[in-house]
Amino acid sequence: MYSDTIKSAEYKQQLRDFIKREYGIDAIGIYAAKRGFYGQTWKLETETRSFFIKIVYAAAHKDVYESSFPVIDHLNRHGIDFISKIVKTLQGELSAQFDGAVLGVFDWIDGENRQDEESKVREYQKLARIYTIPTDGLIIPREDFSAKSADNFFRQWAVLSSDVPLYALFEQHRENIEHRAKRLRLFSERCHGDISPLFITHGDAGGNYIAGSDADYIVDWDTPILTPPERDAWVCMHWDWAVNAFHDALRHNGIDYTLRPERLAYYCYHMFFFYLNAYLDRYAHTGTAPGIEEYMDGWITEAFQYADKI
Repeated sequence: MYSDTIKSAEYKQQLRDFIKREYGIDAIGIYAAKRGFYGQTWKLETETRSFFIKIVYAAAHKDVYESSFPVIDHLNRHGIDFISKIVKTLQGELSAQFDGAVLGVFDWIDGENRQDEESKVREYQKLARIYTIPTDGLIIPREDFSAKSADNFFRQWAVLSSDVPLYALFEQHRENIEHRAKRLRLFSERCHGDISPLFITHGDAGGNYIAGSDADYIVDWDTPILTPPERDAWVCMHWDWAVNAFHDALRHNGIDYTLRPERLAYYCYHMFFFYLNAYLDRYAHTGTAPGIEEYMDGWITEAFQYADKI
């Protein structure tokens, strides 16, 4: 997590007082929670319940975060019980403004992130169930299959000082970065015309799949977008069993759709730059970007081995 706010005892008391005033929740304890990439995350405890609090300060993410609450609430109201459940303010609002940031309160979900073959099958079944939920006029971003994630990255790279370690890291990987940007633009053109069908997608369900003692959940719905299902499927597209499981989940839920290779490739290249931008955003706020070296040569390269053949 990151923010510009020092998490002092005084700050935590201000947060507890705010939660009591706006939500009517009288906490007996508040602890930093190691969940989520953006913003501060907290576990708030009362005598009988626990809550999850996420506070987003970064200007680039506040609007996105705030706009996600109606989507989560929409899914909650349509019977989706395996995602975060919003706790509303005493005034019935889905989120609140605290210390210049957007604050959300959710029911606490016990468990740990799990990613294996068994959990992937259950994850796809849950995602496919969400795809059956009608949008009913929801105001939610729609996919445009643009290449702006690469454009944003190159703009941020261009203003980095040459003595910054990230600058040298990107130079070291320049050939791969430029190749992936070229491929992103190619598949952006191929996918741009037809964007149907559109479903409410998560974008990083695997990284937010929480296995609990009694049930499993998909949390952190910060960036829901109306897109084809490849946005949720691309990360495991190089595994035949995963593609088969994804298709099985779609058909089990009455969705007659076959994943399209050009869309899987688009999301592979797009998400590469999406995550690079996230690391750069984090660096801009904290002066560090832990994990970026491993990311450049890590898990995503296996997906590229598949996408580069499309």
